[in-house]
Amino acid sequence: MLTKRPSTSVIIEPAAVADAAEILDLQKRAFAIEAELYQNQNIPPLTQTLEQIRAEFNDHLFLKACLEGRIVGSVRARMDGGDCLIGRLCVDPALHHQGIGTQLMAAIEAACPAARYRLFTGERSEGNLRLYHKLGYHAYKRKAVTETLTLIYLEKLNPLG
Repeated sequence: MLTKRPSTSVIIEPAAVADAAEILDLQKRAFAIEAELYQNQNIPPLTQTLEQIRAEFNDHLFLKACLEGRIVGSVRARMDGGDCLIGRLCVDPALHHQGIGTQLMAAIEAACPAARYRLFTGERSEGNLRLYHKLGYHAYKRKAVTETLTLIYLEKLNPLG
């Protein structure tokens, strides 16, 4: 098991299709917390298959955060016109609050120059919302998906973009 360490020892780099199984395992562990929060085990990050995540490498850039030879964080993005659509930011639950998510977000923004960065999270995901607000993201839309799930769509304009 990983012990908590300062995030300065984390290496962030592009992921490859060969990393898909490890990223999927991390994704399922990380998003299990969200599933519990919403009392729904059928959220897409938990139901995604290895074949589906491998296919995403065709049109998404995946970044991974590595520590001690293991993937401890991941994020992906794809371009849609002038927008960078960011998704599935995940960090090993044992390493939350170490700055890994912040580093991954900075790295994906740097790797995908865009006029605007967009993402979404659930309205009950207070930790996610705190992080995104701290990073300069602002809500622009809310969408009720079910009686128990409302998504908040956030965006950040690139001042250079």
